[in-house]
Amino acid sequence: MTPTERIWHNGRFIAWDDAKIHVLSHVVSYGSSVFEGLRCYETLSGPAIFRLREHTRRLLDSAKIYRIPVDYTLDQLAEAQIELVRLNKLRSCYIRPIILRGYGGVGVLPANNPTEVFLACWEWGKYLGDEALGHGVDVCISSWNRIAPNTLPTLAKAGANYMNSQLIRMEAHHNGYAEGIALDSEGRISEGSGENIFVVRDGKIHTPPLGSSVLPGITRDTVVTLAQDLGIPLVETVIPREMLYIADEVFFTGTAAEVTPIRSIDKIQIGSGRRGPITERLQKAFFELVEGRTPDKFGWLTPVPEPVGAK
Repeated sequence: MTPTERIWHNGRFIAWDDAKIHVLSHVVSYGSSVFEGLRCYETLSGPAIFRLREHTRRLLDSAKIYRIPVDYTLDQLAEAQIELVRLNKLRSCYIRPIILRGYGGVGVLPANNPTEVFLACWEWGKYLGDEALGHGVDVCISSWNRIAPNTLPTLAKAGANYMNSQLIRMEAHHNGYAEGIALDSEGRISEGSGENIFVVRDGKIHTPPLGSSVLPGITRDTVVTLAQDLGIPLVETVIPREMLYIADEVFFTGTAAEVTPIRSIDKIQIGSGRRGPITERLQKAFFELVEGRTPDKFGWLTPVPEPVGAK
């Protein structure tokens, strides 16, 4: 990670190295944080943040689910992210908003713990590797299930939830895979450690419903919309594990992963063992849109005023 100049903290911009919390902050012991991940793309018309309002809305939804009070509105946080990218003079970057419970009471009950809000950004490449988008990745079914209903709320993008994601990703990495796919508590396909999943069979796309312990991904929603726009049939449905092995194509989506094909699962080749035609069509539509090479008919790009000296 290459540090940038500024991070936004509780309404003001501070130096990167000054963005610190106390070791006894509530979040350290109890994982009481919610966060987001956004990308700002370099388009033909300059930098633009992809689906800024949708990500910011989900951030505030996550805080509401976990009963974390936030004093900033969606509009205020959105404008702060635009200004953050502008001040740091970045043409493309990853943006990480974080809302956390800070230093105060030390018990599980968050009594007298102030809410801290941070917005950071930095340059970040392809999450699963530079070749992943074209050639695909090798993944496995994880031995760790996704969070069961009525335990931790999966509609919230919360730090504590990602302890489960870490177990999935670390196990996959240790066993030589790029990523793991988790099953839900009923043994059906859920999602990756940080990605939603889509399965193609006989020209139709299937993706697990939110009831399968799935985070409502913004890129997931993007692909659903693009598929509809391209006339590709898509259905949200529970997916049994074995359907992955006989799929024609499987791919991940996410802010970090974007649209990444999967070439094998549990060492079983998926389709032709390379990016399939439907995945390629969706990738093409996605990148043409986020890079400003096609009209933004969905209103998903928020331009960032470009300061003199931007790199």
